[in-house]
Amino acid sequence: MFDIEGILAMLNGEELPEAFSYLSSIYENTDAFEIASTLINLDQPKDFPGFMIDFITELYESAIGSGNAQAMNDLGALYYDGHRGFEQSFEKAMMYYHLAAQLGNQQAQENLGYCYYYGRDGKRDYEKAFHYFALGAFNGQLISLYKIGDMYLNGYYVDKNETEAFRVFVRCLQTMTEEAEGRVAGPLFLRLGKMHLEGLGTEKDLKAALACYQRAEFFLYDMVKGGDDMYRSSLETAIDGVERARKELADELPPKSWVF
Repeated sequence: MFDIEGILAMLNGEELPEAFSYLSSIYENTDAFEIASTLINLDQPKDFPGFMIDFITELYESAIGSGNAQAMNDLGALYYDGHRGFEQSFEKAMMYYHLAAQLGNQQAQENLGYCYYYGRDGKRDYEKAFHYFALGAFNGQLISLYKIGDMYLNGYYVDKNETEAFRVFVRCLQTMTEEAEGRVAGPLFLRLGKMHLEGLGTEKDLKAALACYQRAEFFLYDMVKGGDDMYRSSLETAIDGVERARKELADELPPKSWVF
């Protein structure tokens, strides 16, 4: 069992009341992964002091030692984001993602797709990105699916094919679940808005573009409000798209006719 009493002795209950209360009430046989997963979501958005970072890492490492792929992915995500007081280290993040992906963890596979797509290890590798996104897409990971669409849209690793990109985005929309909507709908509608506005892979349709951009704005607003600040620029793009679609629609209207 971990030294919970020692952690409590160092922990300031006024600064981190939720963590203090939780650690004071857990049972002796509580699973290490359960403790770590619970702690990392308490007292947000405050950073943890160094001894708590070490303790949470120790908990995750204990679970990893037992072959827990989710613990591998989650610890990797903490290093990837650098949140709650963890150092940001893409090297460590990818190491843990690889461990989890080898055990079939779908989220880790998708995370590796992002790492290679954006070159988090120092060099973009679109072939590996496509490989990991494809693994996720075939297993129902909708973000992986629309990233496959991005690769067709931009001609990354695969031949540029706007029609195929549009089909992938539509397929993603058709298979989107209510559970996935909060994470997927905003970025997906943003992409569909662009396709309809510019006639990429489909006929130009200003009304469809406006509807998609408005839906994107709706969902992206909630994402940013909920703490996903990385989507702030996407929200701004959606708002700009709404304005562009409205302007082009207005330009199509016939001149005003006055009746006296």
